[in-house]
Amino acid sequence: MADMLLEVQHVSKRFGGFNALTDVSLQVRQGERFGLIGPNGSGKTTLINCISGALRSDSGRISFQGRDITSLPAYRRTRLGIARSFQIPKPFTSMTVLENLCIPLVYAAQAQAHGADVAAAAMEILKRIGLEAKANSRATRLSLIELRKLELARAMAGLSSSEVDEILAILTVLNEQGISIIMIEHIMRAVMRFSQRIVVLDAGQTIAQGTPDEIVRNPAVEKAYLGA
Repeated sequence: MADMLLEVQHVSKRFGGFNALTDVSLQVRQGERFGLIGPNGSGKTTLINCISGALRSDSGRISFQGRDITSLPAYRRTRLGIARSFQIPKPFTSMTVLENLCIPLVYAAQAQAHGADVAAAAMEILKRIGLEAKANSRATRLSLIELRKLELARAMAGLSSSEVDEILAILTVLNEQGISIIMIEHIMRAVMRFSQRIVVLDAGQTIAQGTPDEIVRNPAVEKAYLGA
């Protein structure tokens, strides 16, 4: 399909005798808000690591914008436009907020292709997320919510309801600008509110996919979470 951005086809990943992922397939459309949920140990992080290139899948195929990226190293996937964030923000503590943001922009294919001024591009992003005033502050001086903003964290554990709403608002604005976002579940309320479509993993396998309303009513999902 012309609007398909990311395709994961029959991906499996093993660690010794443990099957972390088994024949997982999913598709993310251009501009989609996509949720990935599942109980602890279901394979969510392993799948994201395979997509971003932090891990190599043992079998299957991963395509981005119609290009097979299965064997590409992580830095080349980043240059194509695949970026990820982490549950625990870990900025470069010796650098300012602006400098922290400049580092990934140096390697961004779009910035390089158009000869954009990296600092100016970084400042524009900081304006979008409300951190312009902290641009020249050391990253160590940021509050937790400000670190989450800098990291654009998918993982939102530990944030208050108002902070979750603030992060969701930022992600929604980015999505409206054409950025496709995969959110990994840590706060169910957030992922259900944000996602247009959700895939559920359990024990490394896909057990359900659909809209948030369909997922909430799915007996297999209830069993995976509650053991009912």
